[in-house]
Amino acid sequence: MAHRVPGWRNAATVVATASLLAAGLGIPGASAAGRPRIDLKVLLVDNGDSPVQAIAAELRSTGIPYTRVNLADANRPTIDAAFLSDTVGGTPRAKYQGVVLPNEAPFGADSAEQSALETYERTYGVPQVDAYTWAHPGVGLDHTSEGGWAGTLDGREAEVTDAGRGGHFGYLDGQLAFEDNSATLHESYGFVARPRTGYTSYLDIAVPGGSGRGSLVGEYAHDGRRELVVTFAYNQHQRQFRVLARGIVEWLTGGVHLGRSRNYFAVHVDDVFAPDSRWDTTDNCTTGGFDCGGGEAGDTEPIRMTAADAVYARQWQQAGGFTLDLVYNGGSGEEWKAAHGGTDALTDRLLADRNAYRWVNHTYTHQYLGCVQDTSTVPWSCAKNPDGTTRYLGRAEIAEQIRDNHDWAVAHGLPVRQGELVTGEHSGLRTLPQQPDDNPNLAGALADNGVTWIAADNSRESAQRPVGPALTVPRHPMNVYFNVGTAAEMVDEYNWVYTSAADGGSGVCENNAASTCLAAPLDPATGYASHIVPQEARTALLHAVGNDPRPHYAHQSNLAEDRLLYPVLDRVLADYRGLFAADTPLENPRQSAIGTELKRRAAWQSAVANGTVTAYRIGTTVTVTAPSGTQIPVTAPEGTTKQLPVGTTAFGTPYAGGRSAWTTPAPLQTAVELKLPQRATRPSGSAPKGARGTARPAPMDPQPGSGAAVPHTSSAQQGGAAQRCATAVMSPCSPKAPTRMSTAGSAPGATSSSRACPTSSSISCRSPAPAANP
Repeated sequence: MAHRVPGWRNAATVVATASLLAAGLGIPGASAAGRPRIDLKVLLVDNGDSPVQAIAAELRSTGIPYTRVNLADANRPTIDAAFLSDTVGGTPRAKYQGVVLPNEAPFGADSAEQSALETYERTYGVPQVDAYTWAHPGVGLDHTSEGGWAGTLDGREAEVTDAGRGGHFGYLDGQLAFEDNSATLHESYGFVARPRTGYTSYLDIAVPGGSGRGSLVGEYAHDGRRELVVTFAYNQHQRQFRVLARGIVEWLTGGVHLGRSRNYFAVHVDDVFAPDSRWDTTDNCTTGGFDCGGGEAGDTEPIRMTAADAVYARQWQQAGGFTLDLVYNGGSGEEWKAAHGGTDALTDRLLADRNAYRWVNHTYTHQYLGCVQDTSTVPWSCAKNPDGTTRYLGRAEIAEQIRDNHDWAVAHGLPVRQGELVTGEHSGLRTLPQQPDDNPNLAGALADNGVTWIAADNSRESAQRPVGPALTVPRHPMNVYFNVGTAAEMVDEYNWVYTSAADGGSGVCENNAASTCLAAPLDPATGYASHIVPQEARTALLHAVGNDPRPHYAHQSNLAEDRLLYPVLDRVLADYRGLFAADTPLENPRQSAIGTELKRRAAWQSAVANGTVTAYRIGTTVTVTAPSGTQIPVTAPEGTTKQLPVGTTAFGTPYAGGRSAWTTPAPLQTAVELKLPQRATRPSGSAPKGARGTARPAPMDPQPGSGAAVPHTSSAQQGGAAQRCATAVMSPCSPKAPTRMSTAGSAPGATSSSRACPTSSSISCRSPAPAANP
């Protein structure tokens, strides 16, 4: 569903804005003499609570510069007229295009700082986000006692209103369910209330136990100012915030800002053509591993796709409109073929469908490319030279593994790119605790083979970094294990990792401070579908909707036997498509494109941090300068054009109702100059006539404080019952799980790889302190 940036809404808005312009108050879009310069930067006032922290995280991720004022800092600057505005070259300058506050009046309703801020917002037409507050007339809402409600929102269905879909939340498809991940924790607390005059609801919910609908997010236009009012608690890891974050930022900036945000999802399938070792459900280890049965593979069959699995993979891609990245080991496939009568139906099928996939070099036989592993101890250690230094695999051997696999792909017509590489187990890169540094021979081998992008494990190192001529591309490990082919095996291993010793598990979850244990072991028959799939799909979806381009990775074993990966991917794609409109597609980039995106972001963040970026808007003209060669991310409304030395061209590519791009000045220019469409200068107002979400007249003789809930800093109280807001989030972590194996001693041709290990983080959100007691 397409949407547009709202333009003039009604006659009242026209009259009010025209009066401001006539008064010379410098609203953007005024006559030339009255147009101020509006810097493309956000002011964020931080009280330490999770809603403000969540919005700050969204600004950082998007690439929007902001100034943070820490209310807990005794030496913080005073918010006054000089802090907020000045004059540059005779032109009045507003230093911030938007303001984020913890609530509607964090400095106190009658304080000098609050008055200065409100005067600034009126003068320059600067909007304000109230990150989390309670329902009361001061923010354009009735008290919850007047036909509203306050309480836990877990599992409840909210909906974007007609006004929200017609404005900056139009990238959403309509409904949005609040997460309900725990039966023992209240994850989201909120105030559901009826709008008063001047309030336009963008997200509402059916009043629990009552009638009609009440707002959770909406715009309050009053006294020449506009506030986006949010009346539910959240943190940056909760799905309801993640999907609303884009709309909050676009509303705050009017859809014109530095930075860009897309939703990404790429999936690498490692070890294609190779078999993977299998989990031993009796000894609780990976068959063939050096610490599992003395390194003997026994009679256990490794896990390998069949030709039928390959046919299914192609059909699944076609049906879902999604492309997998097959990360291949050509030599391992040749070894399998030689050991099985010289034929291999799997390879034949994948080669016949070669153009249906993207292909990435995973080295010829998945050899470990780091230090030489000493497997005489558990865990393994790096072997030593006679002088005590670490023994490393040599440059020639590493280069051979990379080169031979690339040559095999070329010989078989695979559309592979020489610059992209995933080493087996991300080996060659530093691996704590055994190998704290990269193999010193790795960089030269990468240069020998023209490698410019090398995969890393995001659970070990999430930041991109150089390795010789290459840059890393961190990948998210998926908790669908490399060494399982059936749901029963997956649940058995999951229980071993995530249950206490008393419940028959390894006890790792008890001994790791960053981990949590399952309340009880999962049912082998149902645990995968009922617990693991939704858990893993939730984690992956949060990455996807968090402007995180990093790919996820699983293994070919997960496309074999019970085909465990597909239920997770199906859930991610279905949930995404249920949330987002058609103009906000899930982007599916390949490794080199992801690496390029991360590289550009790092350079941009550095330029912003160094103060070498200048960006501002005067009327409908946006001007941005940055150090020469820096790619500049900009987001603007549909209809925006880029000024060239002669003429103009359409700016950017469409996404989520706007347009965005990484851009640089045209030849002979020193700055990027954009021309905005006229409507981009117009403030949003009330919804179209008759649309749900429009403002409602205030009741006669309102009683401010009549039964209204008054939240406190650590809990929100309603009817005397304290409510907590928290969520437990499982995520991959850096320490290796104790069952992670080396390839040494494994079955012929079998490989193993790292997996996510058990961790959780408990993230609590606090309820807002009232701006003033009712």
